[in-house]
Amino acid sequence: MGTLIPPFTRDSAIKKVRMAEDSWNSRDPHRVSLVYTEDSYWRNRTEFPIGRKEIVSLLTSKWARELDYRLIKELWSFTDDRIAVRFAYEWHDDSGNWFRSYGNENWEFADNGLMKRRFASINDMPISQDGRKFHWPLGRRPDDHPGLTELGL
Repeated sequence: MGTLIPPFTRDSAIKKVRMAEDSWNSRDPHRVSLVYTEDSYWRNRTEFPIGRKEIVSLLTSKWARELDYRLIKELWSFTDDRIAVRFAYEWHDDSGNWFRSYGNENWEFADNGLMKRRFASINDMPISQDGRKFHWPLGRRPDDHPGLTELGL
């Protein structure tokens, strides 16, 4: 995965957000961890991992619980070295109960383009199977699949 470095433009921020979405949709904790600095600091719900090893651990347990995970991220705002996104993802638990998780993330980047800080606020909403909106095959969201705004989310 190529690295986009600060300072960000609107176009480079949009590309950075899509790269993050694609990476997370891989559901590969090791791949995802490589876009963060070695000492990256997170706030993810009630967890505060520091560094790639703890990020991999958090993501491994996350995707063991959140099955058939599909994510859409959208740029909200950006500055030279920071990007704010909103996102939604759909998943089900091991009992077949579906959820849509909504949230916002604030990202801060090092000069080399790796993310050094990530602050996420996330809320889960139960949904029915019929209420799902993310229907692409597992993996990268197809370019022609609607984004959050187009889906009314």
